[in-house]
Amino acid sequence: MNNGDPREEIKTLLRGGDLTELLMQAARLHGHYCPGLAFGVLAGWAGLKRLGFDNTGMEELLAVVECNNCFVDGIQMATGCSLGNNALVYKDIGKTAVTIMSRKTGSAVRIALKSRQWVREDASDKDKEAAELFRRVVKDRQEDPEASRRMKELFREKSFETVTMSEEELFDITDVPATFPEYAPIVDSETCKTCGEEFMGTKKAQEDGEPVCLACAGADCLAVLGRGICMLKRGVFPT
Repeated sequence: MNNGDPREEIKTLLRGGDLTELLMQAARLHGHYCPGLAFGVLAGWAGLKRLGFDNTGMEELLAVVECNNCFVDGIQMATGCSLGNNALVYKDIGKTAVTIMSRKTGSAVRIALKSRQWVREDASDKDKEAAELFRRVVKDRQEDPEASRRMKELFREKSFETVTMSEEELFDITDVPATFPEYAPIVDSETCKTCGEEFMGTKKAQEDGEPVCLACAGADCLAVLGRGICMLKRGVFPT
């Protein structure tokens, strides 16, 4: 067991350009293989190749993603930037793109998927089949086990093909000014007078001058859903 750098194995793969193994690592997090995940792995590697592979998860490296789809899990695995270590920033723009920034070097690079990479006009019959199966199984939510099995098979094949492609073929890669957000603030916890649970002190309502968590107060709150950043009225998911 490595008691030093927990990402040493990942960094070795990154430095060696072993994107096939990185894709397999990312799929363990993501749950399945798909082109979006492969795009994220390749984009993350392309960014780190330009900025440096070291990242201790202490906000010295940031990944600003512009979508909340499969691409992001590839970015997380490759870069080590996550929601939990406050290094993954989500901009609700809806583009398959990421800006990776290094506080150490003061530099940043934006990597955006080129137009029509999801479904190319010159797509092969296999790619067209995969796109049609995606429409039926994922978009239209049709219950068809055989179609689902075949889609996963095709997506796996496409994923491993994708990570062998050059980053220049798939992405527009641009050096951009590095503008960093503040470091995550350290906030004292408070205890909800209703449920007794601790919560972040900046996330509270009050009743009779005493702290109450947003859940017990039935207050509105923000949430990241499939459609993006949404306001939950009284904390309830929209129907």
